[in-house]
Amino acid sequence: MKIAIVQDWLTELGGAEKVFMQIHQLYPDADIFTLVYHKNVLDELGISESKVTASFIQKLPFAKKKYRNYLPLFSLAIETFDLSSYDLVISSSSCVAKGVLTHSQQKHLCYCHSPVRYAWDLYHQYLKSAGLEKGIKSFIAKYFLHRLRIWDISSLNRVDQFISNSDYIKERIKKIYNRESITIYPPVNVQNFEYLQNREDFYFTCSRMVPYKKIDLIVEAFSKMPDKKLVVIGTGPDFKKIKELATPNVTLLGYQSFSILKDYMQRAKAFVFAAEEDFGIVPVEAQAAGMPVIAYGKGGALETIKNGETGLFFEEQTIESLISTINRFDFIADQFNSNLVRKNAERFNEDLFQISFKSAVDNLFLK
Repeated sequence: MKIAIVQDWLTELGGAEKVFMQIHQLYPDADIFTLVYHKNVLDELGISESKVTASFIQKLPFAKKKYRNYLPLFSLAIETFDLSSYDLVISSSSCVAKGVLTHSQQKHLCYCHSPVRYAWDLYHQYLKSAGLEKGIKSFIAKYFLHRLRIWDISSLNRVDQFISNSDYIKERIKKIYNRESITIYPPVNVQNFEYLQNREDFYFTCSRMVPYKKIDLIVEAFSKMPDKKLVVIGTGPDFKKIKELATPNVTLLGYQSFSILKDYMQRAKAFVFAAEEDFGIVPVEAQAAGMPVIAYGKGGALETIKNGETGLFFEEQTIESLISTINRFDFIADQFNSNLVRKNAERFNEDLFQISFKSAVDNLFLK
């Protein structure tokens, strides 16, 4: 069986790329198609450039760093791939990968991380964070996002089977696309993490510093709690803004290697997570390290964290709500059992993902 794997982009190693890596391990002979890639990412994934076909966006100015600036071209670019000779197309999509052109003799399975966030759920937040609420640039951005929504719906029937990365996304797929999906949680390499019973007296978070991750909210909350220490790992467009919010009790380490990130996960008293995520791999990794998670009680976190057993939820994405929950955690921190926290994370291990995903592919060909 000839297989093609389509990934939106391969420019960094985030959650979607970890899913892609596991799919590629299942089907190592598959050819890979993506809008744009970085060679160092391919090297880290152990993938030869000869197996990868990029779109014309790869050759546009500054595309490898500023590829999102070419958003109006994404739907056109993804349709330029000729996949007509493949028996199975697997797309890993949070943007346009699901929109590749397929024909009636092919099967197309889409692992959907989310319907296009900035065209649907995060539309107004995206415009606000980009300063595109008014003016001619705003009009142009709204026009292209409107066109993207139309294209997104028109490309639905190119997919034979949707897989959602959480029940939260399953509901979103049903709401936006009016399509059923099956949930297969993303793979988490829990074996990469060990845990220590004795935790140190500081809190920890790590993330790409983009608006919807809400790292600014976490840092502001700790700026109002000078007696509590916070360590932050990560970089991104909002790094400068977040650095300006940091007080002496907040340590920003920027980008760090996995070994350093793992070290902090093993020692911190709790992981703080303020985003409304589709699934959220990092909070599961934190639990794999035996660390309780203080998380915003919406989205995928509700499926990965057991309130009062492996973490605590705060109800509103506000500084006051987060501070209140952190103070509550301080009173009961000793009640969290690292063994139970770790055991919860093991529900999402890589072997379970591969078994479930291969079963979904097999069932698709039985239909």
